Amino acid sequence: MGDTLTILGLESSCDDTAAAVVRHCVGESPAILSSVVAGQNDLHAAYGGVVPEIAARAHAEKMDVCVEQALRDADVALGDVDAIAVTAGPGLIGGVLSGVMCAKGLAAGSGLPLIGVNHLAGHALTPRLTDGLTFPYLMLLVSGGHCQFLLVSSADEFTRLGGTIDDAPGEAFDKTARILGLAQPGGPIVEREALNGDEKRFRLPRPLLDRAGCDMSFSGLKTAVLRARDALVAEKGGITVQDRADLCAGFQGSVRDVLAEKSRRALREYMALNPASPAFAVAGGVAANQAIRGALETVSAEFGAQFVAPPLALCTDNAAMIAWAGIERYRAGHADDMSLSARPRWPLDTSSPSMLGSGKKGAKA
Repeated sequence: MGDTLTILGLESSCDDTAAAVVRHCVGESPAILSSVVAGQNDLHAAYGGVVPEIAARAHAEKMDVCVEQALRDADVALGDVDAIAVTAGPGLIGGVLSGVMCAKGLAAGSGLPLIGVNHLAGHALTPRLTDGLTFPYLMLLVSGGHCQFLLVSSADEFTRLGGTIDDAPGEAFDKTARILGLAQPGGPIVEREALNGDEKRFRLPRPLLDRAGCDMSFSGLKTAVLRARDALVAEKGGITVQDRADLCAGFQGSVRDVLAEKSRRALREYMALNPASPAFAVAGGVAANQAIRGALETVSAEFGAQFVAPPLALCTDNAAMIAWAGIERYRAGHADDMSLSARPRWPLDTSSPSMLGSGKKGAKA
C-alpha cells in the first residue's frame, strides 16, 4: 500500500444514488476529486415519503451512470483507483443491495479490493475529511433517519452516548410539514415558515428533558403539533398562515432546545475524558437548520470545544464520505471479499443495546 490512496466510493442507503472519488496522501489533506449525487425527490413526492421499492429500482438504474460520471469528473480511469468502498448498511435493504452488487461487479471485473463501509461511520468520520479532526471527538448525527451521540475514538471504534428512541428529528420535521400541509422534504420548509412565527405561542413539549442521560424522543412532539392543529381547526374551521408559522416556530424551538440540552450532557461525558483538542462535530441534514446549528455552536463554546459542521453537501448522504471512510479502513488493514452482505441494521457501537424504533428512512441502528 503506497502513501497515496485513491478510492471510489458508492452510496445508496436511502434515496440518493451517489458516487465519488477521494484521494489522500499521508501527511496531506484529502482531496475530493469528484462527488456525484442523483436525488430521487421527484420520484417520491406524490407519496409523502420514500417508497423503498421505487428507491431500489432508481438506484439500480442510476448507480452505473453515477460511477461513470464520478470517474470522468475526477479525470481517472477505474484502473487508477486503489480500491472500491461501498455502503453495506444500515439503510433500506433494496437500495443498499443495489450499491453492494454494483461494487462487487466492479471489484470482480477490475481485481480491485472491496471495502464495506457502515453508512453511519461515513457521517461520523466526515469531520476528519473536511477539518482533519484528531481522535477522540464527540459526534452528533442528526438526520432524517438517525439521531445519536457518538464518541469517535478511531476509524472503527465508536461509543454511543445516547440516541433517539423513536423518530429522528428529520423525520419529525417531515411529518410536521405533512401535518401542516407543507411540501416535502419538510426540514427546509418548516425552517422557512418558522422565521415568521412566534415560538412561544404554543406550549409544545421538550421530550425526555426530565430524564437523565442523552437519549431523545421526537414522536410525541410531532403528535403535540397535530393536536394543536386539530384544536385550531375545531375552534375556527381551519388554520391561518400565521397559525402555521407559529406552529413551525414552536416545533423547531422544541427540537432545538432538546438537541442543545442533550448535547450539553453528552459534552460533559466527553470532556470528562480530558481530550487534548476537544471538538464537537455535527453532521446530517438537520445540521443545516440555522437555529439548531446556532444553538449547538453556543453549547460547544460553553465547553471550549471546537465546533465543526461540514458543508451541507457533505452532511447529507453522499459518496465522498464513504470513499473517505474506505480510505481510513483500508489504511487500518480492513478489506472485504465477495461474501460482503447488505445489512438493513448495522450499529456502530456493538456493545450498547439497540435503539428502539424504525423511521421512514431506515431502521435505527
